[in-house]
Amino acid sequence: MTRVCVFVDGENFRHSMVRLFEPAFQNRDYLPQNAQWTDLFDWVVSQTVAGADRVRTYWYVVEHLDCSPRDIEGLGRNPGRAESVVRRYAPYAADLDAITDPDERAQKVRDLVGELVEKQRQIRRRFDGWTRIQNDIARKEVAIEFRRAGGIRYNLFDATFGGEKAVDVNLACDMVALREIYDVAVVFSGDQDYVPAIRIVKNVGKRVVNVSFRARNNNLLPGGAQRLNETADQSIIVEYAELAKYLNI
Repeated sequence: MTRVCVFVDGENFRHSMVRLFEPAFQNRDYLPQNAQWTDLFDWVVSQTVAGADRVRTYWYVVEHLDCSPRDIEGLGRNPGRAESVVRRYAPYAADLDAITDPDERAQKVRDLVGELVEKQRQIRRRFDGWTRIQNDIARKEVAIEFRRAGGIRYNLFDATFGGEKAVDVNLACDMVALREIYDVAVVFSGDQDYVPAIRIVKNVGKRVVNVSFRARNNNLLPGGAQRLNETADQSIIVEYAELAKYLNI
């Protein structure tokens, strides 16, 4: 029987779901609550080789949330540094420049630091919630394992995420390191950084399949995957309605 491992670039997959299903599914939802993950991955594997066995799905996510600016809690012990830090954000600096009284300005700095501390508390609570969702999926579903590495930067000033670090490296390393347990690797990603890893496992006789999703407008997601699709042995296109069925959206 053909052994298949599925490698999922978690954020890449999530962004595709948001682009496909907004507004029914939105970025703040993290993952669809009632998705049939086991059935989805088993179905995708069934499209590669008839009767293939899904050994395991490895789902790659960030391990750490890195908030910027750092050490917000410690700013209360250093008023001068606190003002310097909050002034990095233009709207905060404008608020401070509008205050002429030194005591009022100092209080405004404390208020702004408190606002940043609260933002950090909220995003860390959300991040912990995402981890709990991952753990629930791993516990309830069949042969799905979350692999955590690296971090993602969160800007407390404007509440935006930066790029994630080390997740793609972790996936690529595992694809090579685990090559003896599978015959076919199925990759959920549009990231061309995986091309070198795909070439390595192909050179030792493995087959690689890349997964794309067709939107209602007939466009394919994830974007930018041309070189990935060209390097892979095969590309599977999951139609919009098919994915919506497994995600219960």
